[in-house]
Amino acid sequence: NEKCGKLIVATDETQLRELDSLRRRGVENGLKVISLMREEARELEPHVECVRALRIPSTGIVSYRKVCATYAEIVRRKGGVIQSSSEVMGIRHLGGGHVLETAAGEVEARFLINCGGLQSDRIARRTGLDPEATIIPFRGEYYDLVPERRHLVKGLIYPVPDPAFPFLGVHFTRMIDGSVHAGPNAVLAFRREGYKKTDIGMGALVETLTYRGFWRMARRHYKKGFEEMRRSFSKKLFVRSLQRLVPEVREQDLTPATAGVRAQALRADSQLVDDSLMVHGPSSIHVCNAPSPRGDGVA
Repeated sequence: NEKCGKLIVATDETQLRELDSLRRRGVENGLKVISLMREEARELEPHVECVRALRIPSTGIVSYRKVCATYAEIVRRKGGVIQSSSEVMGIRHLGGGHVLETAAGEVEARFLINCGGLQSDRIARRTGLDPEATIIPFRGEYYDLVPERRHLVKGLIYPVPDPAFPFLGVHFTRMIDGSVHAGPNAVLAFRREGYKKTDIGMGALVETLTYRGFWRMARRHYKKGFEEMRRSFSKKLFVRSLQRLVPEVREQDLTPATAGVRAQALRADSQLVDDSLMVHGPSSIHVCNAPSPRGDGVA
């Protein structure tokens, strides 16, 4: 891991009020937050463009793949078993515990911890619980800066989030291996594991389109949603969004990267769950909101 810090930049005067609100909230939560003028921000990120910025020194980057591999090794060392490719088909209560019917056979458990990500709400419902939210999959599409242009970004460059829109917007993230990711946009995925534009699951799509919370959210954010879809099919528009942060970025500087799918919990009243949604049941706990879409990232 590497504690590289984060820069949140206001690209025009209209964002200054929200930038100051972020500063106050950070301080209230015990973070060290440094306000910067344009010239000070450019000392840290020489190619950034802004009117003002915030610096959060404690932000770091880490390889979550390596974190998961380390946890797996700890589990095995303590006698645990990791069983992949084992879709949960059903769950039965047995005594004080559960029996999981999986594609690889039955598994008995005294206590069930459900961290099923894109399938977490379905798993919770198979135990008889109602998480009072449904996972709506949003695909986050990324580009990578080509190696010879990675010098444009030294750390993490983020925009001021729009409080009226549920997603952050495109940003630059230097990864632990030295690569620089640019993105993501946020478009509706047509299946829970819809990592490609061509991935379509009719069951999942019908589930989304018949969920009243989705249509209520869509009515509120249809303009932004349309912009995200246009950017999904237009590299030029994607680059234009990135140029608000780093004007020197050009189309030829970017190569397509793998996408992620954000497992976003949405309530029936159209409210997106911002934090973890924990659902407790008999001998079980269910984590029903896991919004981070990628395997490497920011901590």
